[in-house]
Amino acid sequence: MGFETQCMSFPCTELLLFNYAELRQKPSKENPSFLPTDSKADWKLAKIFVRNAEFAVHEVDFHLLRTHLLAEVFTVATLRNLPPPHPLYKLLFPYIRYTLQINIMARNRLISKDGVISMYAGVGGESLATLLKRATASLTYSALCLPDNISERGLENVPHYYYRDDGMKLWNIINKFVAAFLSHYYQCDAHMQKDTELQQWISEIFTNGFLGRDSSGIPSSLQTVTELVKFVTIVIFTASAQHAALNNGQFDFGGWMPNFPSALRKPPPKEKGQTTEDMILETLPDVSTTVNIMAVLRLLTQDSADQYPLGHFSENLHDEEVPCKLIEEFQKDLRKLSDLIEERNKNLELPYTYLNPKNVDNSVAI
Repeated sequence: MGFETQCMSFPCTELLLFNYAELRQKPSKENPSFLPTDSKADWKLAKIFVRNAEFAVHEVDFHLLRTHLLAEVFTVATLRNLPPPHPLYKLLFPYIRYTLQINIMARNRLISKDGVISMYAGVGGESLATLLKRATASLTYSALCLPDNISERGLENVPHYYYRDDGMKLWNIINKFVAAFLSHYYQCDAHMQKDTELQQWISEIFTNGFLGRDSSGIPSSLQTVTELVKFVTIVIFTASAQHAALNNGQFDFGGWMPNFPSALRKPPPKEKGQTTEDMILETLPDVSTTVNIMAVLRLLTQDSADQYPLGHFSENLHDEEVPCKLIEEFQKDLRKLSDLIEERNKNLELPYTYLNPKNVDNSVAI
């Protein structure tokens, strides 16, 4: 399905603006542009089809690929190339915890041949593989870097965009911590360039995770500490904050099925003025599909039994004075941000809580 809308991405769950919708890939007489000025039923059905397309893109591209699978790439590269005493291993270990376990469960229970997505979503099976390949082929470095991503999408000045506001504050806190930590161990670029384990780590991520695509912008080697700081910030932000923004609001967004339908039973309308309320009901998924998808969305947004919020580490991997002080400062900055978000949310009719550090897991663990 093709669709054109003017909207913000899923992480801004409090607002989604539609100007018009086209429900097929190519313009034609049988692919009219649906507008808010059309009949109430026409416009409602058009929005439902757009939401269905958003379900597919959100779950496969933004959620599965850009957090779960990328976190797995970072995890495997870290475990293969960095020995436990390596400072980067110690820095990254809390952010790769449980990632392999949760992804194995996802493969077995969600995207397998008889998994929930395959059974109850229009994007299951071969469609999922096709979309995943296309999404991987178009994935770029700048899309994973929040400041670049916000700028590229022209969202710097959109009011009340709390994903951007809280996300940028979190990005800056993580970046500050990473910069101070890595600068302590790599006091000049030459030290980092000569670290063969580090260079093997980034090379494997580029080759296996991004298929060796120079067009992605992903570095195949790292020449400066500044480059390393940016990349490690992306790794930590992706596994923690970005996953929280994409995952934690799924039931809030999709608990009312017409707002986020996983599958639809009829093709998109070819004409205006023909839609009725009965046709909308006949298009929406059946009860079994609805209940199964709602149950999964509910499960994915629950706190895990063994949860570690951002900045809280179960293992004490550091015994040196400087990294220990940096961790304390990192935790202090996160508490300050949490207080700021909670204070702001007191004045919001619909609080945005997903990027409160208290609600952000260290790793992709659910």
